Amino acid sequence: RDIITPADSDRHQKLVGHSPSFNEMLTLINLVAPSDTSVSLLGESGTGKEVISSTIHRLSNRANGPFVPVDCSGLSEGLFESELFGHEKGAFTDAKTSKKGLFEMADGGTVFLDEIGDIPLATQVKLLRALEDNAFQRLGGTELIRCDVRIIAATHQNLEEHVQKGLFREDLFHRLNVIRIHIPALRERREDIALLLKVFLAAAAKELDVEPKILLPEVEEYMSQLDWPGNVRQLENICRWITVMASGQEVHMEDLPPELKTPQE
Repeated sequence: RDIITPADSDRHQKLVGHSPSFNEMLTLINLVAPSDTSVSLLGESGTGKEVISSTIHRLSNRANGPFVPVDCSGLSEGLFESELFGHEKGAFTDAKTSKKGLFEMADGGTVFLDEIGDIPLATQVKLLRALEDNAFQRLGGTELIRCDVRIIAATHQNLEEHVQKGLFREDLFHRLNVIRIHIPALRERREDIALLLKVFLAAAAKELDVEPKILLPEVEEYMSQLDWPGNVRQLENICRWITVMASGQEVHMEDLPPELKTPQE
């Protein structure tokens, strides 16, 4: 079976690094991928949770099935149940036709629930039942629909605190939290920043059909010392900015965007 190694620098996947914390995470990914166990990804925003979840799917026995990402923070409370489990015609005012939910679409594959802490309590009950029974009903429906999905959940929130405050069901927490993978923040893997800069600058150059920019050593060193509160996502966006805005092929300190030149909070 395929495994992912520190030498992999698949630009599309953006899963690149060789630091101890990154290698520890890769080891866990390779161990959990072949099983059907639920996985929780814990890490700050921008650390690449969707990339990691799609990698786990790609290395799993479900690789030929669908990978369906769900941004739980982007759904309004009223839409949750309908989006996840679908609805029947007439289930609510705007339900002019029946509609499959994301769970139905992911049958035989993987559902990635990003920002799981934002799921409303009422939907949490139905989600837990669907996971335990491998079946659910559409909103407004009576037919039991069978589903075979693996769940990968992610959050930057403290779900234990949510459980204590009654905002997240304890039984669902334990059901999702079988295996936990901590995704290190960029400041916890500074050794990887230079490699990521090369990969992202090359990708931005290819995207824009220009020659890749080359960072002067002092610029690379300076960027490797920053805290990157937005993590890998911020670093990638900065590389795109540099590719568009830096006047020459060599990148000097004065070519960096203003927000990198002021002390970071």
